[in-house]
Amino acid sequence: MVTILRGNIIHTPAFGKLETLAGGYLVLEDGVIAGVYPRLPEGYAACPVEDWGEKLILPSFADLHLHAPQYPMLGMGMDLPLLDWLNAYTFKTEERFADTDYARRVYRRLAEELVAGGTTRVAMFSSRHTDATLILMEELERAGVTGYVGKVNMDRNSGVAQETTEESIAETLRWLESCHFDHIKPMLTPRFTPSCTDELMAQLGRLAAERDLPVQSHLSENTGEIAWVKELHPDCGQYWETYRKYGLWKPGTLMAHCVYSDERERAAMAEAGVWAVHCAASNVNICSGTAPVRRMLEEGVPVALGSDIAGGDQLAMSQVVVTSIRASKVKAMETGEPFLTVPEAFYLGTAAGSRYFGGGEGFAPGHALHAIVVDEGVFPESTRELTLAERFERAVYLMDEYSIAAVYSEGRRVK
Repeated sequence: MVTILRGNIIHTPAFGKLETLAGGYLVLEDGVIAGVYPRLPEGYAACPVEDWGEKLILPSFADLHLHAPQYPMLGMGMDLPLLDWLNAYTFKTEERFADTDYARRVYRRLAEELVAGGTTRVAMFSSRHTDATLILMEELERAGVTGYVGKVNMDRNSGVAQETTEESIAETLRWLESCHFDHIKPMLTPRFTPSCTDELMAQLGRLAAERDLPVQSHLSENTGEIAWVKELHPDCGQYWETYRKYGLWKPGTLMAHCVYSDERERAAMAEAGVWAVHCAASNVNICSGTAPVRRMLEEGVPVALGSDIAGGDQLAMSQVVVTSIRASKVKAMETGEPFLTVPEAFYLGTAAGSRYFGGGEGFAPGHALHAIVVDEGVFPESTRELTLAERFERAVYLMDEYSIAAVYSEGRRVK
């Protein structure tokens, strides 16, 4: 089936590269991009067109790090450092998800809000609860979100949310055997090194190898955490080595934060194909710092963005992009290195995530469409006619769920 979208098409086919096409045509065949054209090719002349007029057609967002069971505690505990925040708020909130009725209510709303805000791809932490994790995957699938979800593993230093080692492995296996979704796939999720015993890490590493499963966790978020990891693993020179020694450091592993990843740790990431997920809002909220994003990219570390709710206080990835720009400007004032431009940050919040999931950068032919349509009618009226590049910048800063008129995920319209 052929679907044709017409409108002002804007995308970032490479890091820092912005392409705009006024009144262009985006042609899909069975949900897959066949091409982007300034004029409709004759072969498609008889096909119906979804005409979005002067609205902007942009790639949709990818959120590569967020904690689903922390959704109810958005905006809470923002004055606490990480480890205190976990004990005061996070573990208690996550333990509520033993109640599957509660999980269903919360996760349905979360999935709907993700789509409303234009996020169509995710890599997401659940809680330790198998049944709630399956409900989360089901609700994301229902809403039209694609990507990965992980049942969290944590058998030490996890307060009221802690599981035993035996329970953690048994429930992980039960969860994996129950994952039969088309668009949401399982991802192994040791919370972070301090919350997992050596035995649990070793068993997860074996599972990752035997079943070829991807991995997500946390790395070098703050100095207290790094010192704690060193106490727990004195045989490891650096934090990242605690994942490597158990087989969890491999191509495609997602490591959130990396605020204090030094040159050696970054080199290990680049060599192994491990991704850094930059979570600017939570790093500022919890006073961890700001990751050296540009330096990572220059050194060959793949980088994408994450909302990191509820350390991050904004689920909307458009605001995550904006916060990443602001954080980079603070970094620039401190170090003199160039800050992230709007097209660069937008690339990290869209195309980089698409690339992680095997998709194309921007509206690349041969890949399923992930897109949003932005209606600028709710923005303040401009005093002059704006270029498409200016309209794009304003859309990144001002869009919200009310200005997102349509969302397409994996070639399907889901809003």
